[in-house]
Parts: sequence; structure tokens; C-alpha cells
Amino acid sequence: MKGLLIKSPWIDLILEGKKTWEIRGSNTKTRGRIALIKSGSGMIVGEVNLTDCKELSLSDYQHRREFHCVDSEASTELPYKKTYAWVFEKPIIYHEPIPYTHPLGAVIWVKLPEEVKTCE
Repeated sequence: MKGLLIKSPWIDLILEGKKTWEIRGSNTKTRGRIALIKSGSGMIVGEVNLTDCKELSLSDYQHRREFHCVDSEASTELPYKKTYAWVFEKPIIYHEPIPYTHPLGAVIWVKLPEEVKTCE
């Protein structure tokens, strides 16, 4: 399973089901269940279903705040040269976060070893 690194407070909003779009500056072809890792914590705190990835226009970004929770109405430009919404569904919060060893250089994705047991 792959783990996606996400900073607070965004990861909490995702796990609560309030944030269904993760705004990123790159596309992803990854689909299916992924682990969610709280950036800087060394812990897998939940998982989510990554169902889609769509490139956003400035209008999409400004007028779809209910999906991404970023204060975007006053934005005059996108946060990235190419801005994407990674679409999430069905978040699961783990009752007990799972520790993992963070590999050197991982900044977006972590390939989790098979011995790390998630809810898959």
C-alpha cells in the first residue's frame, strides 16, 4: 500500500470527511485505497479511497471551496502552475495510529512495507 504525506490541519479535515479534494501541483494516476500519513509524525493515521484526479481552472479553485477547504475566493491565481484536485472518498480514521519508518527523501508518497498492517 502507498502512503500519502499530508500536513495538519488538512489531514484532519480529510479524515473527518470535510475535505474531499487535496490540492496538489502534480497529477497522479494512483487509484484505490491509500494510507494517510500525518506529515512529521511518523504515524499512519487513516486511509481513504483516491478515486480521481482533475486539473483545476482558476474558477474551479475559487468557487469549489466546499471541496478543498482552502480560502480561495479572493485568489487571483492558482497555487501551482498546473493545479490538480486529488479526489477522496470514504475516509477511515484509525483508532490507534500505526508507526512506520520514514524513508529518506520521501516528500509526497511512501511505499509502505508489507509488514505495516492497515485496514486493507
